[in-house]
Amino acid sequence: MTNVSFYLFEQSDERQVQSACRLCRKILKQATKIWWYCPNLAQQKQLDEVLWTFDPTSFIPHGIHDTQGQVCISEHYPTSGEWIIFNFSDKTLEIKDTFQHIIEIVENNEDAKIIGREKFKQYRQLNLQPRTFKL
Repeated sequence: MTNVSFYLFEQSDERQVQSACRLCRKILKQATKIWWYCPNLAQQKQLDEVLWTFDPTSFIPHGIHDTQGQVCISEHYPTSGEWIIFNFSDKTLEIKDTFQHIIEIVENNEDAKIIGREKFKQYRQLNLQPRTFKL
């Protein structure tokens, strides 16, 4: 069964991209493969750039459509393996066998919160039990 986690930023104005980088770095300490699902090509480039620069003392190995790396940024779903999926779209993900865990990061603004609430409801309708972490 796929796990779903929502990370809600209630006090911080940190951007979704920065939060994802920090969380990704933490998860990778467990040697896990991470897929950043991002259907927006401009945002893919932004994510790629931020992964290179967000921390001047460390590097997260990644690539756009690089399914062999630890972090893959793509507008497609993974077709093999088990991945932790960061969802950078405004839509709930279709549940696939390749999804070990779905991560939704919700920024501290009203538009993001509305989208996050709708995604939460839709995951529950898929008989999943999302967990929420307030940051």
